[in-house]
Amino acid sequence: MTPALVLAAHGTRSEAGERTLSDLAGAVRAVRPRQRVELAYLEISRPLLADVLSATPGRAVLGSTVCAVPGPVVVVPLLLTGGYHVHADLPGVIAEHRPDALVAPPLGPHRLLTTALARGLARAGLRSTDAVVLGAAGSSNPSALADVRAAAHRLAVRLARPVTAAFASAGAPSLEEALERVRQGPAGRVAVASYLLAPGFFHDRLVAAGADLVSEPLGADPDVAALVWRRFDETAAALAGRAVSA
Repeated sequence: MTPALVLAAHGTRSEAGERTLSDLAGAVRAVRPRQRVELAYLEISRPLLADVLSATPGRAVLGSTVCAVPGPVVVVPLLLTGGYHVHADLPGVIAEHRPDALVAPPLGPHRLLTTALARGLARAGLRSTDAVVLGAAGSSNPSALADVRAAAHRLAVRLARPVTAAFASAGAPSLEEALERVRQGPAGRVAVASYLLAPGFFHDRLVAAGADLVSEPLGADPDVAALVWRRFDETAAALAGRAVSA
């Protein structure tokens, strides 16, 4: 039996952010229209991942019906880095509500994200003489910061110019520090590549930092949707192997 795909996003208070994540889920479904795909959230937004994983047919949650997801499940985090949500929040929800589910690695870093980032910068008007900063949310987890720096390195190779990783919250350098440092160089303009999946609090901080241009969040880019399926396939293969050995 083919596993269902459950997309696990963090959650946001931004209506635009929720629409973007819904659009991404739609792009994922469009790739394999016969595959069961559900979008859920760790917190704030609805439906919650805990409710989706533990739902039974017809069960109502907060006034809406949450679809039951029978059979095997692969959860793909709609998260770009490792960190607390990947290593603590998500495993905790899985252990309590669907211990037989398998969890895929976070999306980044990956060459498909690099392609999507480069496409977004080109769409925003990047010039060959612009300096580039990769703007991420930030984290207190060193592995998450390392993931962002690895993504910045990949983008630097793709663009054939230096790319500085910077963070809108926890992590160094801060976005403001990075912009100040880069402006001391020869580039006439500074572009920020938004290393975020959806608009909201952190993207607003990228826009407010004062760069000459900021790309849109990755959103429903076709390469992001393709990467979701790649993570699903890798994890589903492990699930199939577990079933054979049982």
